[in-house]
Amino acid sequence: MTSAKDQQSPEAQKYNVVGTRPIRHDGVDKVIGAAKFGADTQLSGMLHGKVLRSPYAHANIKGIDTSKAEALPGVTAVITSKDFPIIRNVTIDLAEGGSRLLAEHIMAADRARYKGHAVAAVSATSPHIAEEALGLIEVNYEVLKPVLSVQEAMKPDAPVLYDDLTTYFKIERFARGEDTGEKGNIASHIQHKLGDIEKGFNEADVIVEREFTTQTVHQGYIEPHASTATWAGDGRLTIWTCTQGAFAIRSSCAAILDIPESRIRVIPTEIGGGFGAKATTYLEPVAAMLSKKSGRPVKVIMSRKDVFEGTGPASASHMKTKIGATKAGKVTAAQLCIAFDAGAFPGSPVGGATLCATGPYNIENLLVDGYDVVTNRQKVQAYRAPGQPQGSFSVEPVIDELAEKLGIDPMEFRLMNAVKAGDRQPNGVPHPVFGVKELEEAMRDHPHYQTPLVGPNQGRGASVGYRWQGGQASSVTIAVNNNGTINLISGSVDIGGTRTSIAMQAAEVLGISADDVSPAVADTDGVGYTANTGGSRTTFDTGYAAVQAAEEIKRLMTKRAAIVFEVDEDQITFEGGQFMCASTEDKISFKDLAGQLMRTGGPVSCSMSTVSPGIGPIIAGNLVDVEVDPETGKVDVLRYTAFLDVGTAIHPAYVEGQIQGGTVQGIGWALNEGYVYDENGAMLNSSFLDYRMPTTLDVPMIDTVLIEVPNPRHPFGVRGVGEAPIIPPLSALSIAVSNAIGVKMNSLPLTPDVVLEALESKGP
Repeated sequence: MTSAKDQQSPEAQKYNVVGTRPIRHDGVDKVIGAAKFGADTQLSGMLHGKVLRSPYAHANIKGIDTSKAEALPGVTAVITSKDFPIIRNVTIDLAEGGSRLLAEHIMAADRARYKGHAVAAVSATSPHIAEEALGLIEVNYEVLKPVLSVQEAMKPDAPVLYDDLTTYFKIERFARGEDTGEKGNIASHIQHKLGDIEKGFNEADVIVEREFTTQTVHQGYIEPHASTATWAGDGRLTIWTCTQGAFAIRSSCAAILDIPESRIRVIPTEIGGGFGAKATTYLEPVAAMLSKKSGRPVKVIMSRKDVFEGTGPASASHMKTKIGATKAGKVTAAQLCIAFDAGAFPGSPVGGATLCATGPYNIENLLVDGYDVVTNRQKVQAYRAPGQPQGSFSVEPVIDELAEKLGIDPMEFRLMNAVKAGDRQPNGVPHPVFGVKELEEAMRDHPHYQTPLVGPNQGRGASVGYRWQGGQASSVTIAVNNNGTINLISGSVDIGGTRTSIAMQAAEVLGISADDVSPAVADTDGVGYTANTGGSRTTFDTGYAAVQAAEEIKRLMTKRAAIVFEVDEDQITFEGGQFMCASTEDKISFKDLAGQLMRTGGPVSCSMSTVSPGIGPIIAGNLVDVEVDPETGKVDVLRYTAFLDVGTAIHPAYVEGQIQGGTVQGIGWALNEGYVYDENGAMLNSSFLDYRMPTTLDVPMIDTVLIEVPNPRHPFGVRGVGEAPIIPPLSALSIAVSNAIGVKMNSLPLTPDVVLEALESKGP
């Protein structure tokens, strides 16, 4: 029988807890249904809220008559944008964005900018009465022509969404942005430049140019948004909500509602998926204002249709790519033009695409232009590695085609041009250490890559994807119990098992087991400021804070050991959960010493707030085999292997789960998923029956390969793992299908009709 230690990865073998696979602390509550999610909040006297949404994608709001709804028995409050102080008192600043823009997103003021844009809300004694009341609200619309795609929005004669929107331009990462004075639907233009692009293309023997498009896709979280608010008579506001960041909700609500943050308490519930989309506010200010007007607690829950039509999906994109290389296999230049659909308000993740699209490659001559474009669609939100799947899709198929034209193996070609520490990112910043070479060699040498395909209509795709990650602030509190266990409180909402991954890091420092840690997620009154759970930062950043807190606990406990042994502190050492006295060779365990705290000075606890040292880069890779039915155009995924440089896997099972989950979402994005709109901007597939996400019948077992190149920025070598796995699938599947049918595929998703059209383009 193997021990937990035996199951650890080679990198984690030097640790006792890190690298093992303990059962997650909140697992039982989740399995038996005891965990409380957003819609589970129940308060005495609670009312039910509903939101009225625009039936038009683009329309001026000439007036709203709420009198009939207010007269309906059971209705307790009706609100519109006029009830929000920030909308009444602050002029919208499109260049800076901020809370005023967010406020108009959650409740339309003078114009509805997408179908599903909230225009009013009602609270009532039952959800049925609230629903009936919505039908009694009369809105006078002046319908305008909508703009429904990036390509259309960028045309000189396109209808303009904002009369006062001018393009915001910045070059490279640290340059100051400037207003160009150009009016239109392009909110911002970012540019990265390296070397001499003309010289680079002149040196190339082979140049490939292609154009790519992707569609709007949804994150696919199972739990709809749900928020409950009670605005007490003393002016204190308490909010229960399913969110990825309680402190962010507190800040946005304070600004929108014009009250101090100190008077708002946000209690995060358990969260049934988010993937970046629950990192902003939709319902919380609405529930709060309804509570203030009605004098009672109000709960608002979105329907699935509300989720699809009224929240933020991932950007559609239109991208042009040109890359050149020499006969010897050196990439000499790359030029990218990337336009992202921001939806109805500025702020797409095009910056993530421009910085990361060429990230795996050392390209000395580079020009990347990114455009943030507004349209009459839902304002986009983050979706796992925001912008990077699309950006990678604009590069990887071109890299593959270059290798094909040069007669070089695709993985060898990638290795020949792989970045290393010190090479420049597109913004000019040098790359730190990460495992590009190690990952690509593992892909090249893997049996999946070395095993030939055997059937007709089959194709294989290989792709790598890069993500740069920053970091943010986190806070942790640790208290030692008299039985030698600890309570660990953090401000990070747990989406993927981070209670346990954080607890494991504290346990490693203190020489105790993960089971000896009781981790909990606190509300905004119970712990120091902590940024959102997102950006693959939580196990790194909050784990970093937990390590620092545990080190402080160790220091405080060392003082107590010195008292027990009646020696100076410098005589005490700590190793493997034991405090040892150098002069007497006496020892006492962490647990035994904890039992003597009240006799040696009282309780031991500490709180620690840290700012991230910066997580650094991540690299992921995919190998995928597909088979295409030439009669129907259906694509079957036969085999899938996903690779990731994880730094050090804190909990390998959780890491594998993140890789597999991200890969499945990438498969859906590549093959099936996409918003379907009619000519008026109405979404036609706003349900899980019509929005086609992969099921267990659509995907094979996804094998995972963990590459461990320790991250020097973290005490245990941790890297983020939650987002990068979704980057390579779009490209890998596109390449695989292209190889299977002999036609280069440039648009996603690769639905059967798209594949059939490509097959027909070949002719008989």
